[in-house]
Amino acid sequence: MTTKTRKTRTHALTWGASAKRLGAAAGALALAASATAAHAAKDPGTGLAAYHRQHITWTDCRQGPDDEEGTALDRARARCARVTVPLDYSRPTGRTMEIALSRLPAADRKHRIGTLMLNSGGPAEPTLGMPLRTRAHLGETAARYDIIGMDPRFVGRSEALDCGWPAGIWIRSAGHSRAAFDRQVAFQKNLAERCAARHGDVLPYVTTRNTARDMDIVRSVLGERRISFLGYSYGAYLGAVYTQMFPGRTDRVVLDSAGDPRTYGPRLLQGREIPAERALRAWASWTAARHGTYGLGASRDAVVATVQRIVDAATERPLRVGTYDIDEHVLPYVISNSSGSDQEEQRAAFARAVGVLDKAAKGVAVEPTPELAGLLRFALDASSSPLASPAAAIICGDAAAPRGPEVYWRDVERSRARHPLFGPMTNNIAPCAFWPEPPREEPTTIANATPSLIVSATGDTATTYRGSRAMHSLLTGSRLLTLQGAIAHGVFGEYGNACVDGKVNAYLKSGRLPTGNPTCRK
Repeated sequence: MTTKTRKTRTHALTWGASAKRLGAAAGALALAASATAAHAAKDPGTGLAAYHRQHITWTDCRQGPDDEEGTALDRARARCARVTVPLDYSRPTGRTMEIALSRLPAADRKHRIGTLMLNSGGPAEPTLGMPLRTRAHLGETAARYDIIGMDPRFVGRSEALDCGWPAGIWIRSAGHSRAAFDRQVAFQKNLAERCAARHGDVLPYVTTRNTARDMDIVRSVLGERRISFLGYSYGAYLGAVYTQMFPGRTDRVVLDSAGDPRTYGPRLLQGREIPAERALRAWASWTAARHGTYGLGASRDAVVATVQRIVDAATERPLRVGTYDIDEHVLPYVISNSSGSDQEEQRAAFARAVGVLDKAAKGVAVEPTPELAGLLRFALDASSSPLASPAAAIICGDAAAPRGPEVYWRDVERSRARHPLFGPMTNNIAPCAFWPEPPREEPTTIANATPSLIVSATGDTATTYRGSRAMHSLLTGSRLLTLQGAIAHGVFGEYGNACVDGKVNAYLKSGRLPTGNPTCRK
């Protein structure tokens, strides 16, 4: 893939504010649905007719002089809109909120296929600007679709939820000792309490199932009997949930980097240790072959030993890199996130970052590389709270987590023996252990025959190939398109494999799934 079309997928996870806008449109909806209020509390499927019939008004996307995404959408002749949905689908006459949409209209109206709805993943990655990237991936097929970007509820422009966290990502390692783990318990408990204090009234409704319901209202408002869908990572899970909840309402479905829906939830990182270790070793081999450039070791084992020395140093004291302190809780996240790609530029960026970290471990004053600075900003700055908060809220609202810290500590210790670097991270406690209330619905059981194309790389460290195979077995009408030998998360249009891109685009163009389960080579 060319540089101009590639999107670097930083998988914060592998797999908004308040809903108080009750203007004239919301009032009209409430009046129209008032007669069904009593029954709607029992049946979430009733009382929604007014939402499905609402009029949509398309406007400019740019919201101000500094709105780069909106400006880019406007330049591409996209339009934006808001759709009103219930906060609580069991009470459709109650409080409402607005979902933000963008649309790149089909240029070839004569041969228009339909509407293609997108989700970027995360969970909680804003998707409003995604049509611009997807149009480039689709090539000539793009002209035949209205391409829709929808920020999920409480994400991006859809009333973004912000828990006011002092740091960004909450995926952290338990550390090397019980005292370190206890610090994590206090840290994660504080995050959950901040969310409860700020947004306890809406947290029960920040769920994948409600986002799927929002999608169906959007489908109806757009005047479509069926929609096509393209989702990456968590977006693949969302797409599968939609097919389960709303059978017969999809046309062409592409689920890229799909995980096992049976393991989705607060402990979704469990089982990622071996793929992460393989990716780290593969990067170490690549880096050793370039020892003259990076100086991190002339063999794979020597490079791995360099990484281990950095980890040991961070266990003793935080590493000072620019204005950031990288401790034993954050460093494993940095390593796992940065080593999960075999793309040349990604590997080179990680090698440069490790060089900086190696100097910091030796007490040398250093500044982060641009790539490392971006990752540390996301992981450690309070400015990332609006990105990390809804991600936690979605996961914690979707499935229940064990409440007792001892469960996590036992799993950390058990995993540490075999996976000393990544085990304490993938098994660590998280805010869901302290969430203010359990989910109000059970997770969606995926089991249907919806025709769909699942795309996966065999070396994916975030949503593993094993997970994609599991999704394929549960969606019995699906085909599995495998990218063999690649370490990648996000394949179609993002990795740059002409074979994968061609097969996905052929399906999106014709609607015919491949014969069998095809394989492409790296």
